[in-house]
Amino acid sequence: MEKPKNPIDPDKVAENPSTLPYAHSVGGAPIEPTKEGAVKSQALSAMESQTDMQLAQIREQIELLARQAQEIQDRKDISEKIYRASIGFTPLINHVYHLYEKMDSSWVLSMVAPEEWGASSPYAAFVASVRLLADHTWHIERKGAI
Repeated sequence: MEKPKNPIDPDKVAENPSTLPYAHSVGGAPIEPTKEGAVKSQALSAMESQTDMQLAQIREQIELLARQAQEIQDRKDISEKIYRASIGFTPLINHVYHLYEKMDSSWVLSMVAPEEWGASSPYAAFVASVRLLADHTWHIERKGAI
């Protein structure tokens, strides 16, 4: 038995029609060529815009974390000075006190604010105004020169 002969010319039939850059039959979807460079340029521009936006968000988060870390470090430094300072009274929770450096480089916690001394402050420098919190940590209300 002889194999039936294909009536279609073999030169007009594709081996792998799915790899053609155009429709290979009358019922096939039309495939219109695109400007490859324009498509790639738009995709690249969109990618750059998106990644720049994400990097900016990460940069803002890093800056926020750095500020928070610096605030914690400042609170720690001031707290260490306060607990080394001479305190002639019992600090009350939620009250504001003022830390000064004395002439001998030691510290003192006072109830007198820097502006209340006028020009006659007995201390070398104003360090900070602090509020005693309920957990016995100190919140820095304002910092001085040190």
